[in-house]
Amino acid sequence: MKISGKSAGEIVEQVRAKIASGELKPGQTLPPVRELAGLLKINRNTVATAYKRLIDAGFAVSRGRNGTVIRGFITSPMAQEGSAPDMALRDLAGGNPCRDLLPTVSLAPDRPGLYGERAISEEMEQIGRRWMDEDVDSYALNLTSGAVDAVERLLNCYLIAGDRVGVEDPCFLSSISTLMHNRLQAAGVPMDVEGIEVKPLAELLASGIQALIITPRAHNPTGFGLSAKRAAQIRSLLSDYPQVLVIVDDHFSLLSTQDYHHIIPPATRHWALIRSTSKFLGPDLRLAFVASDDETSRRLRQRLNAGTNWVSHLLQKAAASAIRSPDFHEQIERAKNAYRVRRQILTDLLQRHHFEVFDKHDGLNLWIPLERDSADLVMQLAQRGWLVRGGEVFGLTRPAHGVRITVSDLESAEAEAFALLIGSLTSPA
Repeated sequence: MKISGKSAGEIVEQVRAKIASGELKPGQTLPPVRELAGLLKINRNTVATAYKRLIDAGFAVSRGRNGTVIRGFITSPMAQEGSAPDMALRDLAGGNPCRDLLPTVSLAPDRPGLYGERAISEEMEQIGRRWMDEDVDSYALNLTSGAVDAVERLLNCYLIAGDRVGVEDPCFLSSISTLMHNRLQAAGVPMDVEGIEVKPLAELLASGIQALIITPRAHNPTGFGLSAKRAAQIRSLLSDYPQVLVIVDDHFSLLSTQDYHHIIPPATRHWALIRSTSKFLGPDLRLAFVASDDETSRRLRQRLNAGTNWVSHLLQKAAASAIRSPDFHEQIERAKNAYRVRRQILTDLLQRHHFEVFDKHDGLNLWIPLERDSADLVMQLAQRGWLVRGGEVFGLTRPAHGVRITVSDLESAEAEAFALLIGSLTSPA
């Protein structure tokens, strides 16, 4: 490839133009700094500065001794949660809560909100603090438009394009999308039934990641959560890396059947615990409380300035009304129990058909691990009227062979029919 120029700016613009024209393709390695500096007869620091700008802007990534590589860009639609409405197939792929278990809400405010008012209403702050106080000692509180919105805003408070973020592998689809669209590098850490694994996480932290996103329970897609022992190990490990931004996404909290185990050590400088309402109030009321350290709160509030980026006070009023209704706790217990029973019924049925489905599960989904690619099985199920989510879309650094089954509205008779079918499709001929 031919690159000319005498300044870092000229080199950057030439590389960008070659990427735009297709002359430089994703995965292609740029010339070593010393080599290009010699060809252009300029100082090596000039080339190094140009490469750093390309990395910071997300056009390239550093592979250490393997050089600087052109980064791949999103050219096709990414996998998203949800399924098309009114489809002919029985939808076990969407990842949605059950409509019948969501409360009826009202959007009638007592007065309209105006510019200059506080971003989080007093009523919602009281609700959020009651929710957080039992698990966090000292924190500032903010409100965002759901957990995904919170994660993206928090990452943008501290990180720049090219930074590396540790996440579970397999990984929640919205986290994958958020990292890619913000040109951040997803660094996957394997999981088991007790949550994110400690040894690979230790290696990743030692390699110099800038942030970690972790799901303490009801991990999507597996349904696994942190055990008390694993949480303590992670908390001890993180105490050696106080500079790493730690984001805990406790998205299923009120509906969870597992205990919450805090992983953020006192030494961590910047941290956040996120709890969303979307699973028990529905996606249209996907508000999320964010408890954090004071500095993170200040940075987050700059992105939630009054009247433009705040969460609508209409939605805050509707959410508060639903949460403070006399039968709210009864609704939560009914939904929690319904999801638990539906998970267990399908688990028991699948285990009878010799699937390796674990009893430790939480959330709206069940994960069935497979030994090979799920595409054929997903297609065979679709041909027989069932839509499931192939696991490969959740994988980062290794194949996530499996299928994710959304059980939120799966009745017993349907579960039995589904287990019988998938058992027959996977049994040896």
